[in-house]
Amino acid sequence: MGPLVPGTEPWADAGIVLPARRSGPAVHQVGSRLLLALAVLVATTLIVWLDRDGYNDNAGGGLSFLDSAYYATVTLSTTGYGDITPFSAGARLTNIFVITPLRVLFLIILVGTTLEVLTERTRQQWRLNRWRSTVHEHTVVIGYGTKGRSAVDTLLGQGVRKEEIVVVDPQRKVIDQAAQHGLVGVVGDATRTDTLIRAGLPAAARVVVAPERDDTAVLVTLTARQLNKAATVVAAVREDENAPLLRQSGADVVVTSSSSAGRLLGMSMVSPHAGAVMEDLLTYGNGLDVIERPVTRAEAGHSPRDCADLVVAVVRGRRVLNYTEPEAAVLQLTDRVIVIK
Repeated sequence: MGPLVPGTEPWADAGIVLPARRSGPAVHQVGSRLLLALAVLVATTLIVWLDRDGYNDNAGGGLSFLDSAYYATVTLSTTGYGDITPFSAGARLTNIFVITPLRVLFLIILVGTTLEVLTERTRQQWRLNRWRSTVHEHTVVIGYGTKGRSAVDTLLGQGVRKEEIVVVDPQRKVIDQAAQHGLVGVVGDATRTDTLIRAGLPAAARVVVAPERDDTAVLVTLTARQLNKAATVVAAVREDENAPLLRQSGADVVVTSSSSAGRLLGMSMVSPHAGAVMEDLLTYGNGLDVIERPVTRAEAGHSPRDCADLVVAVVRGRRVLNYTEPEAAVLQLTDRVIVIK
């Protein structure tokens, strides 16, 4: 078997949910069209009933309301058995100028609904193919629970576009929520290679691993690193003892949620103000924010203390230097700084 090429597998489109477009629920749209078709049928029945003396029933007898409804049904559906026919000039003129336009309207409603369904499927397939051709260097967020949603909110706050984020989760209702928020979602088990390929992970630049269970996080990280050796993988675990497993599995950064929450609780007990500041730093877009940015030309050759922002670390190559270290005393143009704004 040859190598897997994303987007060429027969199952490649299964489970991919594109961002939702604003429109009414499908049930409401179909229901409204059915009501409109029923209204046309009722109106035609009443027209025939009011002019019943101008019609001839081959079965004999006058035209009843049921006969009028029957004639309206077979006429609007273009069946036309011919057992009931208009013979008066008024009835024939009514058929020409009133019932015929109603028949056309009735057919437009029925055929239009079918065409719209087919058109929508074609449009969805076109959008999916277009997304596949453009998705590259994006961010894959695995798990759209509390941690995953917070990670997405932070990415959006830092300028990442919604089109550059793909969410993976095993629950369809969760992916539907992500689609309502304007994100592309993939329904499936992220420990499986085919699910991550559908999310375009081999071409991703960043991967956020945030499932509910630590063992799942380890398996997802292993699978993700196997598919993409260059992407930055950030994983979250509940327990400290599982952090080394995540690092050995290929995670570049491991965040321990339980111990981090515990440290924040302890800090808040000793100093509620310090705890509030830390919470502010962790909540992007409110008050103080921790960001990483490149060194400007004006800052190059100067001390981190001369920067307008408060520099807490300097990133030089793959090393992170504390601003107090001698190597970080003079900023270089190729450096990046982590600052508090």
